[in-house]
Amino acid sequence: MKRNSLLAMMLAGFSLFIYQCRVSSKTSGIKKDAAGNIIVNPHPSPVYQTVKESMKSIQVPAGYHLQLVASEPMIKEPVAIVWDGNARMYVAEMRTYMQDINGTGQRQPICRISLLEDTNGDGTMDKSSTFIDSLVLPRMMLCVGHKLLVNETFTYNIRSYEDTNGDGVADASELVYKNDKPDTRNLEHQKSGLVWNMDNWIYVSCDPVRYRYVSGKLVPDSLTNSPGGQWGLGNDDYGRLYFSSAGAEIPALGFQINPAYGFLNPNDQYDRDFLAVWPIIATPDVQGGMNRLRPDTTLNHFTASCGQSVFRGDALPADLKGDLLICEPVGRLIRRAKVSEVDGKITLKNAYDGQQEFITSYDMNFRPVNTATGPDGCLYIVDMYRGIIQEATWTAEGSFLRPRILQKGLDKNIGRGRIYRLVHDGYKPDVKPKLLDAPGSTLITWLDHPNGWWRENAQKEIIANGDLSVVPALKLIATGKHTTIGKTTGALARIHALWTLEGLHAIDKETLFTAFGDTDAQVRKAAVWISETYLKENDEAVISKLASLQHDPAAAVQIQLVLSLSVSKSEKAKALQTAMVSNSAYAKMLSSVANSVEVNNNTKLFGGRLANMPAAHRNLILNGASIYKQLCSTCHGPDGKGIVVGGGTAAAPPFVGSKRVSGDKELMMKILLNGLSGPIDGKTYTDVMAPFGATNTDEWVASILSYVRYNFGKNEKGKSPVVDVESVKKMRAATAGRDKFWTLEELEQSAR
Repeated sequence: MKRNSLLAMMLAGFSLFIYQCRVSSKTSGIKKDAAGNIIVNPHPSPVYQTVKESMKSIQVPAGYHLQLVASEPMIKEPVAIVWDGNARMYVAEMRTYMQDINGTGQRQPICRISLLEDTNGDGTMDKSSTFIDSLVLPRMMLCVGHKLLVNETFTYNIRSYEDTNGDGVADASELVYKNDKPDTRNLEHQKSGLVWNMDNWIYVSCDPVRYRYVSGKLVPDSLTNSPGGQWGLGNDDYGRLYFSSAGAEIPALGFQINPAYGFLNPNDQYDRDFLAVWPIIATPDVQGGMNRLRPDTTLNHFTASCGQSVFRGDALPADLKGDLLICEPVGRLIRRAKVSEVDGKITLKNAYDGQQEFITSYDMNFRPVNTATGPDGCLYIVDMYRGIIQEATWTAEGSFLRPRILQKGLDKNIGRGRIYRLVHDGYKPDVKPKLLDAPGSTLITWLDHPNGWWRENAQKEIIANGDLSVVPALKLIATGKHTTIGKTTGALARIHALWTLEGLHAIDKETLFTAFGDTDAQVRKAAVWISETYLKENDEAVISKLASLQHDPAAAVQIQLVLSLSVSKSEKAKALQTAMVSNSAYAKMLSSVANSVEVNNNTKLFGGRLANMPAAHRNLILNGASIYKQLCSTCHGPDGKGIVVGGGTAAAPPFVGSKRVSGDKELMMKILLNGLSGPIDGKTYTDVMAPFGATNTDEWVASILSYVRYNFGKNEKGKSPVVDVESVKKMRAATAGRDKFWTLEELEQSAR
């Protein structure tokens, strides 16, 4: 056994050595006709390609090149990567994901997290170990010091792992967040992320919660609503978060305001053209069916958006910095979006005019599922490299996907995976970071580093270490009085210094008041955000100082001021917020922001409406509210009105105003137990309603239906909206033999 493992490792190392200096650029190039239109390959081969072959198939812009970082057999089924402070890479490997078309054995604890290291500085991983074994589909990772925080699929618990003897294998583990309730959602609908953001909160997608790292533990903070999103979570240099929702076919959402304040997704934050994607091969394996294909059989619209990140490095052309990268594994491509601000509203646009994407591939098995800015300032791409990219719920008997997968033999392409980094002409490796165990006096010098990875990790390590010795120096940096080698620190260093002080609980009014007058708008915005520490205490002196910013020339500052004032109960703070919304040059955006905050605050009052209801019914509705926020709001919207962004088509029908929500309880039970497909009231939606009966209890079904009927139905006097558990049990028995989705026509006929 050991000999076989050694042989596999030697082969992996040899293959990496061969390709470490070989790069993919415009080898064959994207084929175009005389008019400049892309010539699509209508019959791409599903056959597995070697690393060398696949790299030739991947198309990148002129001047850019791909380098191989790691591939099978060193890693298999990679889905996420993170680095510790010394640039060692951890790779989450979902080794049981869709190993056949039925998803057999997915819950077996045989997945792992590998630890990879580049020992000679050439960018290719040449040393590896199994850091953690026997996991169930690991999905979230965060490095803090020498510890790796990990969450597995189907659980809410988060553990930290540590290698105490330096052999590359974790030998110490502890629970840092405990919630033993199983996560029964489909694995595609569960959280991802665990991103330590600029504001020192650790965020995830899907679930209405964020965490604070305190004394080696994660302390949760409940959000009023789910932030949305599914696989992937990105953040920019200023703490703005970017989510993606594959189920709702929304490539980007949640980036206007922080989810702690509410939910704001203007329909015009990007236009309909942004939703169109441009693969260079036919796309037969799309869950959305024929309405998601062009006449040339290419994917016409985002359907599996995921793995997004904002590029924050310094080793690629400057015009890429700050751009949003979004993976589309069904389309075998990666979108590059330009991010801009107009009157306070953030908007996105494809970086390329016409029918073009940043990265595309002719290889059917190219499945980019994650991106990240690395310690070296380059962009890293996680390619799961496989045939099936859709979970078993959508590949079952009778589905659109199943025959197409089997026809192409995509179910046979398993057990592989590649990690690439994107470099550019003239790239030279930079100094390898050594942040772990570095003193605070050294870490603060990296708060001004041109690569965002260094800055955010320096901030994180100082706070995790609780190093108060650097507080005086941080105050000097935050107020622009600190110099490094005769050079005044930049705006980003001042922002990081402010937030590091906040994380150390060492921020003071004097430092904040100085930052309120900073020449850089983003520094002023950060100072306003941090002032919430005092606003929650209704500090009149701070509110008076903030009033001087109500006419700030930067929309970003005014928006943050409206958001932050909402946490105060002071009448003076409320009056200031109202005046700004009425009189600001950015009144339209401020009004939308204030409305989102109001909706968020009103949602907190939801429980009070249930006071006179029997305890059993009240508990069902409250439990259903929690489930809805985590799962259903992604497609149906937090307000039950559906989600439409960029002029696209809603992923799911609205609950508000639906005759079915207020009507037949049995019909609603059938839909949730067995699923629903096809047109609804003459309208076709982008996604099907998946069946949830097989993986959830009768109480779970009763809870969510009771909440939907209570919160979005008409609630006629004398009629209870509650769906009782016993009724669900009887309906489950009555429909036990059904193995396919309902159509609305069937349901209406059965109700006659």
